[in-house]
Amino acid sequence: MFSVRTVLAATLLLPAVLSAQSPDAAARVAAAVRGDAIRAHIDFLADDLLEGRGAGTRGGRIAAAYIAAQFARMGLERAGDSGSYLHRVPVVSLTPEPELAIGGQRLSYRDDYVLWSMRNEPEVTLTGEMVFVGHGIVAPEWKWNDYAGLDVKGKTVVMMVNDPGLHDPRIFKGKALTYYGRWTYKIEEAARQGAAGILMIHTDESATYGWPTVAGSWTGPQVRIESPATSLVAAGWLSQPAAERVFSAAGLDLGSLMTRAGRSGFRGVPVKGGVQASIRSRIERSETANVVARLPGSGANAREAVMIGGHYDHLGIRQPVDGDSIANGALDNASGTAAVLALADAFVASGVRPGRSVLFIAFGAEESGLLGSSAFAERPTLPLRDLAAVLNLDGIAPFGATEDIAALGDDQSTLGDAFRAAAAAEGLRVSVNAEAAAKGYFFRSDHFPFARAGVPGLFFQDGMELVGKPAGTWRRLSDEYTEKRYHQPGDEWLDWYSVDPIVQQARVAGRIAVAVGNAAGQPQWNAGSEFRAAGEARTRAPN
Repeated sequence: MFSVRTVLAATLLLPAVLSAQSPDAAARVAAAVRGDAIRAHIDFLADDLLEGRGAGTRGGRIAAAYIAAQFARMGLERAGDSGSYLHRVPVVSLTPEPELAIGGQRLSYRDDYVLWSMRNEPEVTLTGEMVFVGHGIVAPEWKWNDYAGLDVKGKTVVMMVNDPGLHDPRIFKGKALTYYGRWTYKIEEAARQGAAGILMIHTDESATYGWPTVAGSWTGPQVRIESPATSLVAAGWLSQPAAERVFSAAGLDLGSLMTRAGRSGFRGVPVKGGVQASIRSRIERSETANVVARLPGSGANAREAVMIGGHYDHLGIRQPVDGDSIANGALDNASGTAAVLALADAFVASGVRPGRSVLFIAFGAEESGLLGSSAFAERPTLPLRDLAAVLNLDGIAPFGATEDIAALGDDQSTLGDAFRAAAAAEGLRVSVNAEAAAKGYFFRSDHFPFARAGVPGLFFQDGMELVGKPAGTWRRLSDEYTEKRYHQPGDEWLDWYSVDPIVQQARVAGRIAVAVGNAAGQPQWNAGSEFRAAGEARTRAPN
């Protein structure tokens, strides 16, 4: 049933149908992106009033209400739950208190290992056999299967992180991390194999960060969306020294096994002694929300959509730094949220309605582990087969206009062609952020749960050559931000910041959305992409 408001909004947008296919449609959307609007949105979202926009907090709810009010002002359709702009994200938090022994050898929590429950239960136990499974990867396109010939049902699998390309540039993507190397994939695959537990061996090289990062990230509350249980009871990490002691006690040389596991044809081996673990968890439940709006398409593919999104949450109130305890998140990610809102306004103001609909979404709880985007990918308000692409704006550095622009994922699908064309139309050179690729940033923002489900996506990255500034200026400013302001109360809008790079990324994203929206078919994954099989399965899914 259509509401009076929906009919009125559609009527206001009707003139756009006549011009949706005109050659200058993308240029009109780009031209309608307003820098003053972006600055105004950032000023509000990053204000102390919102107390850092923590997921599930008062400030987070104010941010969501503000974004929904902006979508309503624009006359966009409600695309959340039950005819609203809000898409519910139920969240459960478990704070673990684990005990772990392997082969009778008791290990020290935080120093030797971290371990958490994969069940939403106050207490779980994990006992039984252990198997070393190399990298824990099943990659048909690389003819790689670390589980070949193994039955790990009910057992604990132990594995390396990263993928074999780290030491052999001829396989996978060399030092550019694939999804197979991410800890999230390792856990998913272990569950598919029916394992009861998973322990990942940490090295600084393979993880790309030190053990203190692991100990700091996995010993406090572990937050996730409420989902059905799998075979997995517990998951965790082992420090390299602890793993070496455990393997040595079992009569195995870990270094030799790790070397062998980097070659095709490796077969997993049992680790004598088995695992004995118990985990008590303090459980808390809460709820946050995504904010979702829809600009209806004007063509035969109007049931399909191009998604433009960015997360609106940040870290809330933290430990004080120089007397300031509010983590405002101006760059991360009031900048991207403001760009999403400005793009929504630009589509409405320009009168452009592509053949496919455009879905604008502000994700909640990204900082808690991509929870909002994961919840939408698991419970979307449109069939995933009808979601053509995801364009993700997250953490746009406001250091000044750039000569270039980059995007993670441009090598994964035909979206890369649309990205390069849009960048050229904006007079921007396409660059490659090799460091971000090597560290696996493609797997660490809100486009990723959709990529995992088979939807092509782009994660926009800053250009690194500032207009009129010496080479290396962007890198110096970025390093300074990371050290002094990233995820700290200092992430506020500074007087010398500029909205110009945010406008640049928004204009490129708008052009891509028009191109994809008007294309005859959806973007396709490239041959060799680890997401191609998921993409083919998605498009074959019934309506």
